[in-house]
Amino acid sequence: MGCIVGVSDHGGWAVFVTVARDGTLVDRRRVELVDESLPGLPHHHEGQRLPMDRAVTLVEQVRVSAERHAVRALDAIATAVPHIVGIALRNCPQLPPTVAERIKDYRARNVADWVMYRKALASAAEARGWLIGWYDVKNVLGLASQALRVEDFDAHFLALRTAIGPPWNKDHKLAMAAAIVTATALP
Repeated sequence: MGCIVGVSDHGGWAVFVTVARDGTLVDRRRVELVDESLPGLPHHHEGQRLPMDRAVTLVEQVRVSAERHAVRALDAIATAVPHIVGIALRNCPQLPPTVAERIKDYRARNVADWVMYRKALASAAEARGWLIGWYDVKNVLGLASQALRVEDFDAHFLALRTAIGPPWNKDHKLAMAAAIVTATALP
């Protein structure tokens, strides 16, 4: 019986919520996905104020850091919860092929940093042999409600929050829902 790590990512950090295949909470934690000395949103913020060659170099430094941190984060969770078989990550929108194009394109630069972190986590999970489940934030709560066979999903999570105590916020709820949906899709 394997566990799934659900991820709610942000610019440079993420919330991990791990569940058993039956939806039982196993672990929750916040992880850093980039070195403290580097910016969390280089495409969106810092890259906009730099000459293009320096902006591309900065994004590359953050990407390398994100990949290193993703491996560390998955190593830590795998040590704490030894029976993990997969990870649930938000869908990644299509982006222009180069960093320079992403920095120039308004829509792309607004999502490129999040995609970079998701891809780093996906790569680290794939290297561990874990299943990767991609989820749509717009429908994952409803799908989790169906998977758990609960009519009032918000009430279910409020009861869980009350039972386990803080921290428990919308990121935890989203990550857990994604993990539940991915876990129930396993054969």
